[in-house]
Amino acid sequence: MSLRRRLLLVAPVVLASVSFAACAVPGPAEPPPAEAPVRQYLEPRTAADTTLPPFSGAVLTGNTLYLSGHIGVDDQQRVPDTAEAEAAAVLDQFQATLKLAGMTMDDLVFVQVFCSDVAHYAAWNTVYRKYFQKEFPARAFIGSGKLLFDARFELQGIAVRR
Repeated sequence: MSLRRRLLLVAPVVLASVSFAACAVPGPAEPPPAEAPVRQYLEPRTAADTTLPPFSGAVLTGNTLYLSGHIGVDDQQRVPDTAEAEAAAVLDQFQATLKLAGMTMDDLVFVQVFCSDVAHYAAWNTVYRKYFQKEFPARAFIGSGKLLFDARFELQGIAVRR
């Protein structure tokens, strides 16, 4: 078959496709992009803070709060004597950070618990239960090995304002 004859057979199909696409009715207009939520740094740290680790304690963006890892040490970086006392110290610090954002423990949707020895699992759970009035958040309990300052527990999480 000659090239001219092949073009004559294909051309109507191509033209029909082009004219159909040109007549297509457009869908609904896309909504304008929302403004990016403002970030609020709770317990902020900057590059100038050379005596502290380089992270902020929590970042609030929109209704979502991202909480960095919290450990239960006192001002002299001492760990409480018992696993239960340390778990309470970690959770008290976490609760205080949530309060800065106008939230409570019941606003948590996900937490990760890092534990230097999973033998402390029961002690953690005994104390942890006392900090919630409603449903528990999703949670991961991770045997991590050694933590900073020889802490037993480190807790991080995400909260969404109800």
